Amino acid sequence: QVQLVESGGGLVQPGGSLRLSCVASGNILSINDMGWYRQAPGKDRDLVAAISSGGSTNYADSVKGRFTISRDNGKNTAVSLQMDSLAPEDTAVYYCWARGVATPKAYYNVNAWGKGTLVTVSS
Repeated sequence: QVQLVESGGGLVQPGGSLRLSCVASGNILSINDMGWYRQAPGKDRDLVAAISSGGSTNYADSVKGRFTISRDNGKNTAVSLQMDSLAPEDTAVYYCWARGVATPKAYYNVNAWGKGTLVTVSS
């Protein structure tokens, strides 16, 4: 099993920046895809950005040019999201996501989720 632990959320003023980080723990050999989803109050959970093990990225239109996703270590078991020019509409709980986890015993082609970290953009 894999556990995803997020960090870096908080309160920031409009126009400010935050960096979210997520680390996968467990006996993991590799992870194919990692990314971030967000869920605002009363809304669905939507994709923010995703990145493959090969470095291919996919962003929601609303964050293109403002957010940057990256894989953070040589094992590709960590992912970060640099968020710049934040706006009140970016306020949400941000969830780390992973799919395609290889362990010494098995390959799990299912979605794994972190518990979420709250980002609040307000003056």
